[in-house]
Amino acid sequence: MSKTKKKNRRFKFSRHLKKAKRARFFIGSILILLLLLATFTRLDQAHKKTAANTANNVVAPPDTCAQNNTITFSCYKSELTDITTQNGPQAAFALIKKQYSTVPYIKSQCHQLAHVIGRAAYAKYGNIADAFAHGDQFCWAGYYHGMMEQVADEQGTANFLANLNNICVPIAQKARYSFDHYNCVHGLGHGVMEALDGNLFQSLYACDKITDSWERQSCYGGTFMQNILTVQSPDETVDHSSAYLKADQPMYPCTAISDQYKEQCYLMQTSYALQVENYNFSSVFELCANTSAPYRATCYQSLGRDASGQSVSNKDTTKATCLLGKDFEAESNCVIGAAKDFISYFHSDLQARQLCTSLPSSLQSICSSTVTSYYASF
Repeated sequence: MSKTKKKNRRFKFSRHLKKAKRARFFIGSILILLLLLATFTRLDQAHKKTAANTANNVVAPPDTCAQNNTITFSCYKSELTDITTQNGPQAAFALIKKQYSTVPYIKSQCHQLAHVIGRAAYAKYGNIADAFAHGDQFCWAGYYHGMMEQVADEQGTANFLANLNNICVPIAQKARYSFDHYNCVHGLGHGVMEALDGNLFQSLYACDKITDSWERQSCYGGTFMQNILTVQSPDETVDHSSAYLKADQPMYPCTAISDQYKEQCYLMQTSYALQVENYNFSSVFELCANTSAPYRATCYQSLGRDASGQSVSNKDTTKATCLLGKDFEAESNCVIGAAKDFISYFHSDLQARQLCTSLPSSLQSICSSTVTSYYASF
């Protein structure tokens, strides 16, 4: 096995809680991307629901995988697909919401499991409008991403790519630039990667054909997210390698693409860079420092999000991580990213303001102004 593959496999999520926390920090990058692109909408708070407050109050079916101690992706993929097919996606979501806090594997793989439900739902309903109507944003909207992967599979590559400007029209007509609209067009990026067998560059070129610039940027974001998810996928039946991630070049492909793609790329890439660098934040601060000026701030802010996620939004640990930055630009942008992630995680500005007051005086003002403006948009 090559050194690169060994490194990639070493960083795959496992069932252990420590890995679940790392998964939360990666998924945090997904969340911050959604919010940056859709600041006009309120993020769904489904991930805070308990079994007593599931979608439509559906009773959770038994978790046979947990009961049989068969905690694998294959088992949950089969179980959730069957539940969705027979009883609908709400029943499948009821199960993972009930088990989210008690089964570390479900927490660590929640986004990917939501992909499974989305795929099964589109296969069940056969059209986007009905599949969306039965959807759920739990686990950072993975349902909609998986749904679009299934759309790509069922329509076939040629038809899917030819219709990129039309697929999300029914959703856009209901509420243009809404969160549902975003989920649809961001999901197109996932679907394009599915249709093109994970070829990132071809997928970006396909997204280029989308005429609306907001939809086009959203599609780019979906392709970069899927590129990293491919390596981290828990599915035992898929190839976990990517030609578009390089352990010896942690910021690739951001360093090798045209400017119109870079912002979306750097919003995702630090999560992979941290994995490659064995979660050594100082090393990734240095990687960001060597990033070209227009995207350096984005890189530091992304790293701040990761600092929050890695610590499960602990203010003291997050503060210590951001202060590893070598200058004010690094520290302040790290704080910006961290403060936003605190708000995203807690759905409150209280903990973010506690972070701000714990910081050196030189960073408190920019932290506080970030919290005020970001919480207002949130």
